[in-house]
Amino acid sequence: MAKFLIADDHPLYREALISALQPLFENVDIIQSDSLDSTLTALQQNSDFDLVLLDLNMPNCDNFYGLIRVSQDFPQVPVAVVSASDSVDVVTKVMNLGAKGFIPKATATHIIAGALKQIMDGNNWSPEGMQTSIENNLPVINIAKLVGELTPKQFEVLKLLQSGLLNKQIAFNLNITEATVKAHISAIFRKLNVNTRTQAVLLLTHLNIAE
Repeated sequence: MAKFLIADDHPLYREALISALQPLFENVDIIQSDSLDSTLTALQQNSDFDLVLLDLNMPNCDNFYGLIRVSQDFPQVPVAVVSASDSVDVVTKVMNLGAKGFIPKATATHIIAGALKQIMDGNNWSPEGMQTSIENNLPVINIAKLVGELTPKQFEVLKLLQSGLLNKQIAFNLNITEATVKAHISAIFRKLNVNTRTQAVLLLTHLNIAE
């Protein structure tokens, strides 16, 4: 029996994908999640997933953080990214960051099924015509390894730093103390091997999603 995790914050899309895939796979068991936290919890509670279908834009998944965390924390589970952001730059980054496949959300159901079977067989899959465009990008891969060390809360703080917020504003937005914000920022600097806010933000911009 195949066991999938569909991680997407749009319930209608999840239900549509489940309805489309169930007739194409015998005895398939499909679990759902709608955020990074619920996705990580599902993966922690189920060690036998054959595949994760991951949306790039769920809550707390900005800048590929969701893909980075899932790929680094659960390397034994193949990930197929299913996203509407399907530029060559995005597909290239997705494949460099540990995904085994990239499937545009507009892809026909029978093609999705074929892609998933290829990935489950140990192959990579990307949209037709993009295979030759995907090359290893070591700077992005190395940055992803650093960002993957951040906790979800530290990543939230880093995103707010990127927005230009001061410590007091970050504390207010996250309902934590300024001392806690400072502790998070110190940990971010250490894990990213940087010394300033500007350096941390510049590092994160390398993972920006280009539509």
